[in-house]
Amino acid sequence: MSRQDSQQLAHTNGYALLSHRIMARISGPGTDKFVQGQFTQHVDEVTSDQSLRAAACTPKGRAYCLTRLVRDGEDLLLDLDASQAESTVSHLKKYLMLFRGTTMETLSAARIIGLIGEAAAASVAGDSAHSLTQPGQTLKVGDSHLIRIENTADNTARYEWWQPTGEHSVPEDAPEIDVEKWQISSIAAGVPWLTEASQEAYVPQMLNLQHLQGVHFKKGCYTGQEVIARMHFLGQLKKSLYRLSFNNTQQPPAVGSKLLADGKNVGEVVNALLTGEHEGQMLAVMRHDASAKVLAIDGMEGAKIQLEQLPYAVPEQQPSDT
Repeated sequence: MSRQDSQQLAHTNGYALLSHRIMARISGPGTDKFVQGQFTQHVDEVTSDQSLRAAACTPKGRAYCLTRLVRDGEDLLLDLDASQAESTVSHLKKYLMLFRGTTMETLSAARIIGLIGEAAAASVAGDSAHSLTQPGQTLKVGDSHLIRIENTADNTARYEWWQPTGEHSVPEDAPEIDVEKWQISSIAAGVPWLTEASQEAYVPQMLNLQHLQGVHFKKGCYTGQEVIARMHFLGQLKKSLYRLSFNNTQQPPAVGSKLLADGKNVGEVVNALLTGEHEGQMLAVMRHDASAKVLAIDGMEGAKIQLEQLPYAVPEQQPSDT
């Protein structure tokens, strides 16, 4: 993100209708057991006061879904990328068949609204919004849920307002912003999202999900757990998510574009957007031993790349003493 764009985001107060996300509800007697067996998060820690991120993975530990879990009474809500929702629900229902009386359905009337700035959150929940100070903290607003999520690198506050029935109005005292600006704030917060091109490409730790309240390493067995746990406990993580800025280009690199160092492939672009004229910001999974090298984007000669700081610590990216 350019310095000018970063400053603009820091002073943004607004909301975005996240039409690219679809909400789904899991309900019935087997809800918690089903989620416990398919997602990287410990379901007992998803409460009325705390929402947590999670991933659903293949048996090889590769994430095909990044989501958030929200407790709604006895049910669990989760969000899905609209372009992948049908296939994701269809896949998960294969496991759901084992739990009699438990259902998973998308909610056509539901909506998720992204909020940038504390004033936007206050327009939804009044002074009570100020009680949300840490990522994952959740406040019930009628039949909806206001969730504090990760700040951007310049410490701009962000929230999500989940409306299962979609009956609430939009924030009255905040201007509307477009989805792309919201996604720029996600990149600035170091929070990735999957696309068709990146599904099943990465183990959750490669996407820093363990530092985004998305992986519980002490829970019981779930699909993909063996690979995920082994990578964690044996210290086998050799690459992870970095935030980078780029300039001198008229378009962002495509998802999956290779990052090069000394002419060798050292990583891939996960998300990238323009933040100004000829410049932008991206998230990329990259080898730790390449972070100090001069980087280039394959097929984009002339584009310049600079490493940017993430707003959270990633100890695995620090140089080893040995």
